[in-house]
Amino acid sequence: MTNEEALTAHEYRDLLSAALRESGHADTSRPTAHTLFMPDSHRTALYVDNVVVPGGRGVGKTFWYHTLLDERLRELAASEYRINRLRRLKVHPGHGLDLRSELYPGPPALRGLVEAKEDPYNIWYAVLLTALGQEELRDLLEWRDKAAWVRANPGAAQRTLERADEEAHAAKIVHLLLFDALEHLHPERAHADRLVVGILRLALEMRFGTRNIRLKVFIRPDMFESAQAAFADASKLSGYAAALEWTQTDLYGLMFHCLGNEDEDEPELARRFREVTGGWETAVAGTRHDPPMLLRNDAFVQEALFGKIADPFMGGNYRKGKPYTWLPNHLMDGKGKASPRSFLQALATAADATRSTNPAHDRALHHEAIRAGVQDASKRRVKEVGEDTPWVKLAIEPLVGCQVPIEESMVLKLWKDAGLSNVLAEDAARYVQADRPEHVRTGPRHPDDLPRLVRELIDLGVMTEPRSDGRLDLPDVYRIAFGLGRRGGVPRPKH
Repeated sequence: MTNEEALTAHEYRDLLSAALRESGHADTSRPTAHTLFMPDSHRTALYVDNVVVPGGRGVGKTFWYHTLLDERLRELAASEYRINRLRRLKVHPGHGLDLRSELYPGPPALRGLVEAKEDPYNIWYAVLLTALGQEELRDLLEWRDKAAWVRANPGAAQRTLERADEEAHAAKIVHLLLFDALEHLHPERAHADRLVVGILRLALEMRFGTRNIRLKVFIRPDMFESAQAAFADASKLSGYAAALEWTQTDLYGLMFHCLGNEDEDEPELARRFREVTGGWETAVAGTRHDPPMLLRNDAFVQEALFGKIADPFMGGNYRKGKPYTWLPNHLMDGKGKASPRSFLQALATAADATRSTNPAHDRALHHEAIRAGVQDASKRRVKEVGEDTPWVKLAIEPLVGCQVPIEESMVLKLWKDAGLSNVLAEDAARYVQADRPEHVRTGPRHPDDLPRLVRELIDLGVMTEPRSDGRLDLPDVYRIAFGLGRRGGVPRPKH
């Protein structure tokens, strides 16, 4: 810390609100030079030869997908992570949320291809060859015709691939095809899994069969696990996988990065914050400010600074916990992972709640407001789960009002009494019949097997692994908004 005049609690509160206001819109907000935060733990995910990048919602899959598509941001990543190969890429989108029918098939086209029983491998092979500039495919408008061409012309397809690989090798570049938003491929989980298997088969073939053509697949962990069980050589991909994970210091490093790079509503407060903390490096024509390494990676330094922003304890004394550790701990899913999106949203809510209920408080964040932030993050997380996997909400609804941890036998009884298997089947049919792209979702792999549904919820992080006594639990980030109780836990929000 420098000798500059510290920010007041009110100023910190305003800076938090301004800097974190857009934290819930990561999927639609494109990364920029000043929002690009690069945790050390994400370095291996950007290795060109690492094909699979597993990660749950809100951990940065779409953020890195768009970063790699942007030449300027790739250069920043290449410099930060010291990966020179990122400077020699020609990057192509293979699938994403953007509607780009000239580059890859959208949801309606994919459903048509599935209904026509087209081999998923042919679909993605056509996407790759289109990216590589195959002339005959360029003249075909419909993806059913492109896939049919691949099926009918295996020799020409392979020659195109080999020629592109040789040309890229001579030019010392790598063609990189990126895949994101795979949960939006098809409403039926079985079909979505087969489409993912097609992508991974092609990725594996390019990894071992070419020198300068690669795929990088951003994927939910449960979908990757399903695909690994579906084809014999999938296990080879595990050696070329790098998960997007966030440590506690990464989360706080991201928060401090956001505070120091706020350039719209409170740029003067951001400037003063950088001066007060000291050691920031400004680059990219003054538009990007990198926090010092201690502020990014040192828990002791981070906790000392956060102690000036938030209350010292989550109640009257240390027994209630310290906010620095309490907050990320209560945002973890069943796998012990906290997403940066939930973390930043909780902080933004805490700042607004303190302003509303304790405006004269001597810290920017009141401890009760931090609890409110966790409650709000839980509601948002449950809403996201409802958008991606609506069957999860249907599975948890019969448990509403129960206390956790809970016996697995009680969970299965409540599900059976509620006719959950039939409810899931009806829900799947409703989504299959929907013809709007935003209705594309994935259902459970085994809707008729209730014990296996427990395992699927654990794989998704909605439930935790059974305790030593066999009881099941829900982490707070899901439990609170779903309406389950826990003795002594964060209370459910009052409606």
